[in-house]
Amino acid sequence: MKLIFSSKKELLELYNAVNETSYENPEELEVNTLDNAIYMSMRNDLSFIIDSRLALYEHQSTYNPNLPLRFLMYTANLYSNMTKDRNLYGSRPVRLPAPGFVIFYNGLSEQPDRQIIKLSDVYEVQDREISLELKAVMLNINRGHNERLMSKCKTLKDYSIYVDKVREYTKSMPLEDAVEKAITECIEDDILAEFLRNNRTEAKNVSIFEYDEERHMRQTKEEGREEGAARVNHLNRLLARQNRTEDIVRAANDKEWQEKLFEEFGL
Repeated sequence: MKLIFSSKKELLELYNAVNETSYENPEELEVNTLDNAIYMSMRNDLSFIIDSRLALYEHQSTYNPNLPLRFLMYTANLYSNMTKDRNLYGSRPVRLPAPGFVIFYNGLSEQPDRQIIKLSDVYEVQDREISLELKAVMLNINRGHNERLMSKCKTLKDYSIYVDKVREYTKSMPLEDAVEKAITECIEDDILAEFLRNNRTEAKNVSIFEYDEERHMRQTKEEGREEGAARVNHLNRLLARQNRTEDIVRAANDKEWQEKLFEEFGL
């Protein structure tokens, strides 16, 4: 997705669709995406400034409740870079662009068209007054979702159709063949046609990498669930042999107690 919206024209179209604005000049955009070559592992998909507003966009194929925390870290780095030559110790306020955070989700697990993910959701203690909050909007961009948004941004709609084609074709053919077929069909049907014609090889390589990464993460989660279930079952068998029924019941509802039992039995 980052590759497709690397052009200011397409990025402005996306911004207008998300915010229901009508900016026309792509040169009003100031792209400032973090580069991991400078910030080590700190890298975000897209960030830019327009009309004194800082927009940070992330594309995700899996649901991630930690994205608000990542957005906070990205923003801190961006603000730090913006104010490095400003007097932060003076009496005059240092003006900053107002931030907005959007996650474009196209994973396989069912998610609503729109939801708010908050930084405070991961706080260990939920105070009545939250001193530091960050809210990110997660938009489902899978085919058939957010039709109003899609109608306002053809590039985003086309991307949704392209991804859907790749996923559908991988059910009956190797991944590389599926991507090639999806690209060919999309060009013929005027779906991301210009972009795919001009960037066919790179688009194909990125699609294969992203789909492999998505599949690997899915398989890793499934393996983790299977290993976790096997570990719990083993613990329950050991407890049952010692007639410790109460511990089995307590462990099912108390994760800390379960961890103590794992440690007790060396699991």
